[in-house]
Amino acid sequence: MTRIVLVRHGDVEGINPERFRGRTDLPLTALGRRQAARVAARVAEGWRPAAIYTSPMARCIDTGDAIAQATGLQGRILEGLNDLDYGAWRWKTYDEVRTQSPELFSRWFAAPHLIRIPQGESLQDLAARAADALRFVVEAHAGHTVVLVGHDSVIRAILLQMLDQPLSAYWRLAQSPCAISELEIDGARVRVVRINETGHLEGL
Repeated sequence: MTRIVLVRHGDVEGINPERFRGRTDLPLTALGRRQAARVAARVAEGWRPAAIYTSPMARCIDTGDAIAQATGLQGRILEGLNDLDYGAWRWKTYDEVRTQSPELFSRWFAAPHLIRIPQGESLQDLAARAADALRFVVEAHAGHTVVLVGHDSVIRAILLQMLDQPLSAYWRLAQSPCAISELEIDGARVRVVRINETGHLEGL
C-alpha cells in the first residue's frame, strides 16, 4: 500500500486579508514557521516517509525543509504541485478583483469549474497536472509513504479526484495552513483517511 501525506504550507502574507497569491513567491511568516515546526513534528511522529516532494514556491520548500529535518530526508521539487496560476488576478485583493470583474469574481466562488482566470489557469488545468504529479509519486514510490507539500488549490484538486467528486465541489474542502490530509492507495483501492487535520497546531 502506498500512503500519501498531503501538507499545505504554513502561513504567508496574503492569507488574511485575502489576496490571490498563486505564483507570487512568498516566505513563511513567523506564524508560518511555527506551524511548519509543528507539522514537521507531527509527520515525524506519525509516519515514516520515504520521500518528500514540494511545490517550487518558497513557502512550500520551507515547510518541506522543516519536515525533511525532522525525518532525516531531503525535499525535492515537483512542478505539478505548484499553486494555481491566477494570471491577471495575481496578488490582487479580493476587493480589487470584485470591483474590476464583478461577474467573473462571483462565478469563481459559485461555479469555479466554469471559468478560466484571465491569463491564468482553469481548474481543469490544475486537476490534470495534480493528477500527473500524484501518478508520478505513486509509481516512483509504490508501497511507501510520501509527503507532498503544496497549496490549498492543488491539495483540493487531488482530494476531489480521490473522492470522485466534481470540480464544482472545489470550495467544499477546507485546507488550513499546515493542515494534514492523507490517502491510502492499494492497487485500484483508494481511501481518504483524513482531511484538513489541524490538531497539531492548537495553541499557536
